[in-house]
Amino acid sequence: MLFSILIANYNNGKYFRDCYNSIINQTYLNWEVILVDDCSTDNSIDIVKSLIGDDNRFKLFENTSNEGCGFTKRKCVELARGEICAFLDPDDALHETAVFLMVSAHKENTSCSLIHSSLIFCDENLVEGTKYGLAKAVNESQFFTNLDYAVSHFVSFKTSFYNKTNGIDPTLKRAVDQDLYLKMSETGPFYFLNLSLYKYRIHKQGIASSNQGKAFYCHLKVIHAAELRRNVNLENEVAPFLENLSLIEIEKRLNNPGYLWLKLKALLKKEPLVFLRRILLKVARVN
Repeated sequence: MLFSILIANYNNGKYFRDCYNSIINQTYLNWEVILVDDCSTDNSIDIVKSLIGDDNRFKLFENTSNEGCGFTKRKCVELARGEICAFLDPDDALHETAVFLMVSAHKENTSCSLIHSSLIFCDENLVEGTKYGLAKAVNESQFFTNLDYAVSHFVSFKTSFYNKTNGIDPTLKRAVDQDLYLKMSETGPFYFLNLSLYKYRIHKQGIASSNQGKAFYCHLKVIHAAELRRNVNLENEVAPFLENLSLIEIEKRLNNPGYLWLKLKALLKKEPLVFLRRILLKVARVN
């Protein structure tokens, strides 16, 4: 069973050696790597080429212009030949048994569209720290939103199930993984491996370390898209989550002046769905 490791790269060349080493040290051997570079302005391409050499398991592609995360990750899936796919960020790394365990779990759970595990947080030098505490099994009902981030890295999915969706939204710049998870939940159940198979590097240039407000916007945006696809009202799932956030946390996530959110906080208590719509309208304007 061929396993496609998908890497969307933009200016992470200096971290790629660790990513590369974690791939070639996998105990499972039937894999390919699809790496799409989104017009990096650092020396990523030179570093990647020097590492992969003539290893034909690695396929390197370059966008002709900078297109963003959604476009690049969608292209990764389109280029993959594997029966199972999984994204690996170029600044992160895998546990050496990650692919083997994922393939085994997919063979045992043929009806599952997606299998997810947990991760371990690492510093900039990839020194392991604390385990991610939110990963857990989820119910993939029409009301699934992943607002509690129970589904996170390492995630793999069956290509045949992905092909039942309309694919990753190529216009998204952030929350691309959330878009994938919500769409995959509409094609089949998930299975949770309670193991830390992914090494998540924390550094100043990382997505997790910047633009948190816009990422939160985009997560709400993909939830709204799911609401339209499923023809359901997700008010009861989204509004309580927002209501339970402190005002300070809302301002931090949404990165907006306090006065506006004071008004929206008051609106939330009266009309939660209107609150969500106002946020989504603001998302459309910002992005």
